[in-house]
Amino acid sequence: MDYKKKICIVFLGNIHYDSRATNFYNSFSERGYKVSVISFDWLTKEFKTERGDVSVIKLKKRAISIGFYLKFAFILSLRLLFEKADYILAEDVYTLPFAVLFSKIKRTKVLYDSREIYGHLAGLKKKKNIQAFWRLVEEKCIDKVDIVMTTGELDSEYIEKEYNLEGTIVIRNLPFPVEIKEAFDFRNHFNLDKSKKILLYQGVILHGRGLKEIFDIFSELKNCVLIILGGGEQKEYYQELAREKNIAKDVFFFGKVNQNELFKYTSGADIGLAIIENLSFSYYLALPNKMFEYIYCGVPVFVSNFPQMKSIVDKYNVGVYIDPDNKPEIISRLNNLLDDVELRNKLKENCSIAARELNWSEEIKKLFNLL
Repeated sequence: MDYKKKICIVFLGNIHYDSRATNFYNSFSERGYKVSVISFDWLTKEFKTERGDVSVIKLKKRAISIGFYLKFAFILSLRLLFEKADYILAEDVYTLPFAVLFSKIKRTKVLYDSREIYGHLAGLKKKKNIQAFWRLVEEKCIDKVDIVMTTGELDSEYIEKEYNLEGTIVIRNLPFPVEIKEAFDFRNHFNLDKSKKILLYQGVILHGRGLKEIFDIFSELKNCVLIILGGGEQKEYYQELAREKNIAKDVFFFGKVNQNELFKYTSGADIGLAIIENLSFSYYLALPNKMFEYIYCGVPVFVSNFPQMKSIVDKYNVGVYIDPDNKPEIISRLNNLLDDVELRNKLKENCSIAARELNWSEEIKKLFNLL
């Protein structure tokens, strides 16, 4: 019997709700690798630990996070100590030092997915010491990694210059190609008027992802509702904000959906929102998976005019970009897109063409050519 190579994916997050980690899992599985996953969840209510080849371990996070990280470090170390694998894939900087340490002990190779510019995380903008700590962790570990992956060309340029590296590879956040049998009917589900246009925000509910901007101008938008597909630490904040701004009747918090079912929901939208705010260098270089997921599902995108997002919209003509700090521009261009059926149909057609090229199966070949 042929020996199957094994890869262990480690991730401080729940793989079931993360498209990038799920795509890596699917790609390695398709190519005959034995794949195990060690991931974590502290956000999903009523979630219970899942054990097996794909493990999702329940953690609790309080205001003081030291206990959270110590427990995460202990569990991950214990699991990696008994893990037999040819490769360890660190899906973020938080798992990177453990992957590097145990690769030396177990004599395995390490792949590192540098999915953010971790030295410039927006969420840590006011916590400079913590931000500097994670940058230091990355700096000390990254030259011990066999393959470094990033999500965009500009990310690779930055990482290579910052850490004096060569040969990082770009694996963009493209969707894994699946058949979309039927789009979810949000209008029927929420008993909406058929004329209402569906704006969709999907992903983790966090500050800096454009929700505040949309809430601020929502009352000036024409004949639409906003569907929020996902969960996160700021969900309750935005639910309260919707009530404060008297827009709660038109803003629907749908909750999380499993990654394997995501596209049928995405396909039910008219416009996909990916308005990233310029809160950090990491955000400025953003090339978010939600943008590519909208495109794959034939949903025109409405995004920030940052370089990597702008280049995709310019190349494929699949949507509209705006200055996220310019509210009059957001209102004007979004209302125009809501009004102009012909434009939306043209952009949808372009999305379908772009989706043939912008898919994970083509992108991931770069990694397997190296392996």
